[in-house]
Amino acid sequence: MESLDLRVLADALAWKQAGHGVSLVTVVQTWGSAPRPPGALLAVRADGVVSGSVSGGCVEDDLISRARAALAAGAHDEAAARPDMIVYGVDPDEAARFGLPCGGTLRLVQEPLRDAGWIVQLLARTAEHRLVARTLDLATGAVSLADAVRGQGLVLDEQAQRLTTVFGPRWRLLVIGAGQLSQALAQMAGLLDFEVLVCDPRAEYVLDLPGVQRLPGMPDDVVRELLPDAHTAIVALTHDPKLDDLALLEALKSAAFYVGALGSRRNQAARKQRLAEHFDLSAEELARLHGPVGLAIGAKTPAEIAVAILAEIVQVKNAAGARASMTPGCTTVA
Repeated sequence: MESLDLRVLADALAWKQAGHGVSLVTVVQTWGSAPRPPGALLAVRADGVVSGSVSGGCVEDDLISRARAALAAGAHDEAAARPDMIVYGVDPDEAARFGLPCGGTLRLVQEPLRDAGWIVQLLARTAEHRLVARTLDLATGAVSLADAVRGQGLVLDEQAQRLTTVFGPRWRLLVIGAGQLSQALAQMAGLLDFEVLVCDPRAEYVLDLPGVQRLPGMPDDVVRELLPDAHTAIVALTHDPKLDDLALLEALKSAAFYVGALGSRRNQAARKQRLAEHFDLSAEELARLHGPVGLAIGAKTPAEIAVAILAEIVQVKNAAGARASMTPGCTTVA
């Protein structure tokens, strides 16, 4: 689950607490070239204000009308306040009418938000970097939460009339170093919806950007205290072995999905030799180190290098997500 969808839930919670009627729409299945994946969310307020997207704009206008009508009807009829299944693009003509690319089809569940208490619990759990499975009873609208495991995906059990979606913690990027490259990387990572953390004990390096948190202390201590999980990427950019190496030692032994370090091929070889000889890192742990960091795009400037680094991080992140979705025993509707 993208953190974009967590923000949709946060908006829905705020609207509900302010006394507005709110409807949630979830992408359940897609066929063809659908622009938003299963699990994507749209929240519609009773006055037509929206948060999120389920189709990139193709069907939103029609959905807003449907959701507002359902909220108005549900205020007087309990049966109308129950979840409803909606399908767009069942034939080429309808797909063309709604602008769905390549004749794509969307299957959605629309549910009036009756009780927002589960959103409070879900946001609290994901803030603790926990995976949460949310199950919606399609017959009654009741919602239950349970712990989820990595690789668990969206499941629609039509026989039991249950829809289960998984919400995960926000992706994090810890940058070791606060130089010019780190500033460019932090800004771009924020645009890609990462929670950006920066650690640099050197007082002369100042990084003050909106939405970027600077963590005090030595990098290795910060990495250890952060408890990196499979939603965490760590990049060492100080070019100072006294700072980078100890941080990498902790990072490579953690569950972080990506660990990278700035430096030439020769510097990386020397770094790996140091880490192997002095810090007892295994060959498997050392193999996790991405270096020279970033995709080989001929980057020269700090901004170009930041693009290369983020491109590699996204590549690794998305590849890990694709592998997780194919985990045996997990039924994912897509």
